[in-house]
Amino acid sequence: MQSDTLARRLGTATHRSPLMMKARRLGLDAPRDLCTLAVQRGCRHYWQGDEPAGELVSALDFSNEELALALLTIAAPYDPHAIRCGAAMLGTVGNDVATLARLAAWERSEAVVRYVAECGRKFEPANPFWPDLLALLPVAPVFKDGVMPHPTRFVAMNGYERGVGKRITTEWQRPQARPAA
Repeated sequence: MQSDTLARRLGTATHRSPLMMKARRLGLDAPRDLCTLAVQRGCRHYWQGDEPAGELVSALDFSNEELALALLTIAAPYDPHAIRCGAAMLGTVGNDVATLARLAAWERSEAVVRYVAECGRKFEPANPFWPDLLALLPVAPVFKDGVMPHPTRFVAMNGYERGVGKRITTEWQRPQARPAA
């Protein structure tokens, strides 16, 4: 297991992650292949240009909830890009909050998921997904600065709107459906 894990950066003990073991059994290397899979499932804002066209693993074999938590697990190698991809996958439309909370506990990553969900609630106060998820997670300690990506790294920010002028608007980055061919 790689020594520079998210757990180590957060100052906590790591563990053998069931989701990372499943990902390896499916032939996925963390974090590279997990980020690629997130892009293939619609996180085009994290596109690097070298992703294969075909999905590495189907959603039946590795669900969006599992992918989100595999990217956010404290047992993963420390990679801020993977955390941002995990935050996007966490907010996938259709994700089940009970499944996410169960997987977060399973991965000992409730504090990481809570941090992302609190950011989501800040940027999307009208979206019931975030408070529903937060209600299922335990209260967590505040992280030391500089380990987790800044909350603005989970959103797209637009500073100019046609016809309106300067105005900061934010949009939570989440997978988008592919346009019809």
